[in-house]
Amino acid sequence: MTKLKLATGIRNVALGALGVFAITVATVPAPHAQSVAHGPVSVADLAENLIGAVVNISTSQKVKGNSGPGQVPIPRLPEGSPFQEFFDDFFKNRPGGEDNDNGGSQRPRTVQSLGSGFIIDAEEGIVITNNHVIADADQIEVVFQDGEKLQAELIGRDKKTDIAVLKVDAKARKLTAVKFGDSDKMRIGDWVMAIGNPFGLGGSVSLGIVSARNRDINSGPYDDFIQTDAAINRGNSGGPLFNMAGEVIGINTAIISPSGGSIGIGFSIPSQLATAVVDQLREFGETRRGWLGVRIQPVTDDIAESLGMKSARGALIAGVIKGGPVDNGSILPGDVIITFDGKDVDDMRDLPKIVADSPVGKEVEVVIIRKGEEKTVSVTLGRLEDGEKLAEASGDESPDGGSDGGETTSVLGLNLAELDDAARTNFEIADDVEGVVITEVDPNSAAAEKGITAGEVIVEIAQETVSSPQEVVERIEALKEQGRRNALLMLASKTGELRFVTVKMN
Repeated sequence: MTKLKLATGIRNVALGALGVFAITVATVPAPHAQSVAHGPVSVADLAENLIGAVVNISTSQKVKGNSGPGQVPIPRLPEGSPFQEFFDDFFKNRPGGEDNDNGGSQRPRTVQSLGSGFIIDAEEGIVITNNHVIADADQIEVVFQDGEKLQAELIGRDKKTDIAVLKVDAKARKLTAVKFGDSDKMRIGDWVMAIGNPFGLGGSVSLGIVSARNRDINSGPYDDFIQTDAAINRGNSGGPLFNMAGEVIGINTAIISPSGGSIGIGFSIPSQLATAVVDQLREFGETRRGWLGVRIQPVTDDIAESLGMKSARGALIAGVIKGGPVDNGSILPGDVIITFDGKDVDDMRDLPKIVADSPVGKEVEVVIIRKGEEKTVSVTLGRLEDGEKLAEASGDESPDGGSDGGETTSVLGLNLAELDDAARTNFEIADDVEGVVITEVDPNSAAAEKGITAGEVIVEIAQETVSSPQEVVERIEALKEQGRRNALLMLASKTGELRFVTVKMN
């Protein structure tokens, strides 16, 4: 708008004074014309050097009958319809063959899909792409820029980070490779280039900037995406995101789009996360992540205040997996991990990424806050893939039990009772759960706002165990006398799964 006003002003002056107009015309166009002719700095040389390492990934999968996307069932027409013969000929001649009683085909047919990938090792023929690009594929082909195709072997895949490693015959043709760069050095506003196979249009190049970093889009436990406005569309998945040095600093994997096309919000897996996964998949054919064996939840402002912390930081331990690496008392529910192996844990979601990147079997030092005091403990990491099976088993092991009976006590909008056999039976509470059972919750209370429900069991208050309703009341009164505004409750579900909740006491 400012430029428009300035141009209009010059034009009006010129109309009233031709001499001024003549000088303006004589002196302004030359540099203006020069800038238009040259435009912004070209990235053609960079694209030319990189495009040979970017490939299309073509997959095929056999599916039964009309189960594939876009398959239209044979329409049912009234008997004697003049269109019956036309539809019979059309549908019987399509891939899949003849129709059945349900108006569809039961013969297997092939469904194909396209994605992108890039070569990181020309001597070994290693190709990187997204796991979702090759998921469930019966056959994988790598298609090069000149149209040549090579069959690809799946070396390994990781669903959690959506990364897959493929291998082609490196002797079949000369390959061009690119290398990973350091995504941690990328800043918001840095230029990036995406090359891929959007909508099957192989070798497409788009340019943009890093729009944001450390994005969590709830796609997995290790979300740490680079956000970019470089155009990324369907078919770009698995393709590389380059910095201006020609290094891969991201693997394009997701977009936000109401229509399916690019609206300038794309996400790439950062190279610092991808390289460790790729190395493990190449070496072992699977991932081998470190495992601590805990359940965690965020440290909110209310929880931090309840624990006497100056600020909300770290990861709150909500439970310890039985048989896990720290099921020896080294880390307890209610502890807050603020440093792991020398790395700060500023937010809950930092911990899973740091632990997963640590070698299995490594002994590490962990700084925790326990009852307001900092402590350092040593733990030896297990393997996440083994731990997941153990965690699932431990969640199913708890036998069912029951709940309420006897006299109740009310505090914080909660009706409390002894956790006796009658209570266990009534609420189906497991035998190994200990504490004070909640029999009723005032729907207008602060406890109800935090999602506390009848049948949950109070295990601790402010990191002190409780075993009777009277102890709960006494702990609440003690916290009020200390000037605390919130009470930190450790609650157990009927199966024993723990969580922490803060409840206002006024």
